[in-house]
Amino acid sequence: MNIKNIFKIIIATCFFFLSLNGVAQIKWATDGDAYFKLKDRQLIKYTLPNHDPQVVISKEQLTPNGKSEPISIDHYKFSEDQQKILLFTNTQKVWRLHTKGDYWVFNFENNSLRQIGKSLPTSSLMFAKFSPDGKSIAYVSENNLFFEDYATGEVQALTSNGSTTLINGTFDWAYEEEFACRDGFRWSPDSKSIAYWQIDASTIKKFYMINNTDSIYSQLIPLEYPKVGESPSACRVGVVQLSNKKTNWMDIPGDPANNYLVRMEYIPKSNQLLIQQLNRKQNHSKIYMADAITGQAKTIQEESDDAWVDLFQLGNRYAIDFTNNFIFLEKSKSILWASEKEGWRHLYQVSLEGKPEVAITKGDYDVIDVKHLDPEEEYVYYMASPDNATQKYLYRTQLNGNNKAELISPERLKGTHNYSFSTAGTYAEHTFTNYYTPMAREFIKVSNHKALTSEESILQNLEKLEGEKKVEFFKVKTAENIEMDGWMIKPKDFDPTKKYPVLFYVYTEPAGTTVNDVYNIGSSLYGGDLAADGYIYISIDNRGTPAPKGRAWRKSIYKKIGLINIDDQALATKEILKWDFVDPERIAVWGWSGGGSATLNLLFRYPEIYKTGISIAAVANQLTYDNIYQERYMGLPQENREDFIAGSPITYAKNLDGNLLYIHGTGDDNVHFQNAELLVNELIKYNKQFQYMPYPNRSHSMREGEGTFRHLSTLFTNFLRQYCPPGGK
Repeated sequence: MNIKNIFKIIIATCFFFLSLNGVAQIKWATDGDAYFKLKDRQLIKYTLPNHDPQVVISKEQLTPNGKSEPISIDHYKFSEDQQKILLFTNTQKVWRLHTKGDYWVFNFENNSLRQIGKSLPTSSLMFAKFSPDGKSIAYVSENNLFFEDYATGEVQALTSNGSTTLINGTFDWAYEEEFACRDGFRWSPDSKSIAYWQIDASTIKKFYMINNTDSIYSQLIPLEYPKVGESPSACRVGVVQLSNKKTNWMDIPGDPANNYLVRMEYIPKSNQLLIQQLNRKQNHSKIYMADAITGQAKTIQEESDDAWVDLFQLGNRYAIDFTNNFIFLEKSKSILWASEKEGWRHLYQVSLEGKPEVAITKGDYDVIDVKHLDPEEEYVYYMASPDNATQKYLYRTQLNGNNKAELISPERLKGTHNYSFSTAGTYAEHTFTNYYTPMAREFIKVSNHKALTSEESILQNLEKLEGEKKVEFFKVKTAENIEMDGWMIKPKDFDPTKKYPVLFYVYTEPAGTTVNDVYNIGSSLYGGDLAADGYIYISIDNRGTPAPKGRAWRKSIYKKIGLINIDDQALATKEILKWDFVDPERIAVWGWSGGGSATLNLLFRYPEIYKTGISIAAVANQLTYDNIYQERYMGLPQENREDFIAGSPITYAKNLDGNLLYIHGTGDDNVHFQNAELLVNELIKYNKQFQYMPYPNRSHSMREGEGTFRHLSTLFTNFLRQYCPPGGK
């Protein structure tokens, strides 16, 4: 197993899910007929339909005066008129992503390159962006908001009270991890003011991690981390005027320390803000329209759910420039909104003027993601898969809701599609993959979904792209009449008269699915070839996973994490054990993060089924995890503590009867190493023997440290082969 594939699995199994079928990092030109892409340390513009290349910033132009090498660009962002571009370099990681670094501006009018924010600490600038008029640049540094006059280079502080716990213009750990909130400020349309979030984490208790590897004396690493049951950080939105540096706070009803503000944006061409508020239990959402000058706010939409209201994520929430934006429909003076209130996730027009709501999409299927709005033809393009929850296709429907969903993706291409539309919607970058086709990429004309060239056409080159069909998709129905999707990889020299060991890969929680029709879906940490060595490899998606199967499927897990998902997995495995070629004495399971928790629960609660388990970075006790995630899906422990206990693996540790390998990084800021120590204590208490591997100072993904992946893979492989021997019998 190469490092690239191991890394894919690690990302896919942790709480921070990246799309394995995402589109390339291109930037569309505002005219819609060209796109920009970094290549060979230059910025190149490709004009469609022929992809005619033009170097718009050369290596020489990216080389600062007095330097011999061009700056290394991690990300870039244009001004609205595309006459200037912000270049992000020298970056550093903040929690999950490299969102802190240095910024340079290249000016196309005079071909000049200049660093901004030079008076501030190196690699401290975050989320720099031009004002709409292109004259100023705003950014965050050390939790304060600044703006810089481009012409003069003068830097002025808009806030000065920022600290570790008082955060202006960006967010704390919990907001970033669970709401994907990172960029915390917005320019006003007139370029005269900036609206921003302020997070007060001063009341959040510190969790201390210990670094024992970088010094002969241990170092404490404090982290403001709100555990489940603890009140959230207080949050408010203010608007600061560039002219006088004074902030006017928006008057949003409710206790700031018991509500979340998860979206905020200016309504185009206005001085009004839209702000979405979620209550602490996240089962009641309100959208406020706030006057940026007076601060007065009024409710324009609200909804509740017996479980939780989803913060509908549009696009890749782990892209650097992702924000939870509103989608404005200027012609109808409304916003595009997603809701599950009718049992399926559908799109609606919510009026900004108090007019009746308009249902856009209808039917027994879920809208997965919104890709593009065509305001001229009044269509919305979105991803859905009404007939197969493991796949994704592009559909469109009229914004007035008067027509049925129209399939746009080619019917011949069965699998998972993704799209990046040009600004005008004339062209799109289209990617396609399935379990036997590596990701293929083409540019298409949207009107007929045809590739711009025969060389890049996926349909014309499909036979050359397709590979061996190593994976089988199946459905399994349990004794409780619950039908679940799964995939299976059989041994290469499969003999149906023999019995083989099975390795199950699990996640099982609301943060992600494992059964997706994409290439390399059967990867693992195994340091070899599972199929060649004689293992059956299986994964199943239970109720509660975010598959496009309707609200009831997804939210049946409310207050039942560790129960309903575990029972579904075990009952499905019981059906699989009826297959003649499965060896019931060699059943193993593994998972990471939530999958690690599931592995423990399956091993402890169903020892008669699962004989061997490899658990990585697990939440052993649900009362140790963060409040936003845990309270969203489980409620408040002050009200139903028994549910948290009933769903926690540590409750059942005394039942361990099989073979357990438990792995955790001591520097895990997400699922704290505390979980490992609590679980180990419980296993010791009952004299349960197991294998245990702490990785010093590694984080949740365990990407740090020389040789870590090789060691982890070897450990995984040796344990599996020893306690769940391969091969047919």
